Amino acid sequence: MKRREFIKLLGGAVAWPLAARAQQTLPVIGLLGSETGDWYADRLRAFREGLSETGHIEGRNVTIDYRWAEGRNDRLPPLAAELVQQQVALIATLGNTASALAAKAATSTIPIVFRIAADPVEVGLVASLSRPGGNLTGVTTLGVELGPKQLALLHEVVPRATVVALVVNPTNPALAETQLRAIPAAAGTLGLSLHVLNASTDRDFDTVFARLAQLRAGALVIGVDAFFNSHSAQLAALATRHAVPTISAYQEFAVAGGLMSYGGSIVAASHQAGVSAGRILNGEKPADLPVMQSTKVSLTINLKTAKALGLEFPITLQAGADEVIE
Repeated sequence: MKRREFIKLLGGAVAWPLAARAQQTLPVIGLLGSETGDWYADRLRAFREGLSETGHIEGRNVTIDYRWAEGRNDRLPPLAAELVQQQVALIATLGNTASALAAKAATSTIPIVFRIAADPVEVGLVASLSRPGGNLTGVTTLGVELGPKQLALLHEVVPRATVVALVVNPTNPALAETQLRAIPAAAGTLGLSLHVLNASTDRDFDTVFARLAQLRAGALVIGVDAFFNSHSAQLAALATRHAVPTISAYQEFAVAGGLMSYGGSIVAASHQAGVSAGRILNGEKPADLPVMQSTKVSLTINLKTAKALGLEFPITLQAGADEVIE
């Protein structure tokens, strides 16, 4: 073998392990999801866009290791523990308060970026919004706080309904308990009798709607919870079949055939979570990054469903809607 060819071959042999080691040293984001990748598609796309704004592109200079609980909150703690054992550079949770709490319980050193629809101070994630302290920061969307407004909107559409119901997920107690304080108080102010029902699996939904008939409930508020969002189509179909006027925090519900939705933008907040994650990968500390508050809310009404239920939206409500489905 000629000397020049030998040096070229030797150089290639050295370069290959160096490239392999460089690939192995890419920072890894552990993404802990309460549902499935398909359901998180929009927020994942927004999260990646936020990351890219800070110079981080998945597959090029950062890796994302996904863990999906598939709607079972009991799976979140062991999945969070797996990410900690992998020694990821950062853990991100883009929905479901239980996933953020599971991540926090799993590590006090790995940075965590969350996206939730609750007050992170109240549920115990951070010390304050302006100075989170510890290893967590993130973004909050208006969700739990909008429960009284959702009930008021529903009452405006169905003023004759004096008995109403709220469904919550008991396996996400941090979120459920907050709603169980705010919404019953709002019902009392409106002169409504409120019944609280529980659902934590899709098999519970038939029981919930059967119970609504027994209670003669004239309207239903679907609580804020990622599990309910992931079953928007099923809940919309049941609400229509049982002729129960229903409101959800999630636009997916109205798009799937539900009567109406009123809530914050998960996609916009997920984008901001990606920016925060990128800033941490660039060297900033989560303790120094204020928790961002996404105040954008949208009202979506489904006129087709209203007609099927024999209801009419007030003109003022239609005029104020961000989206009208006909």
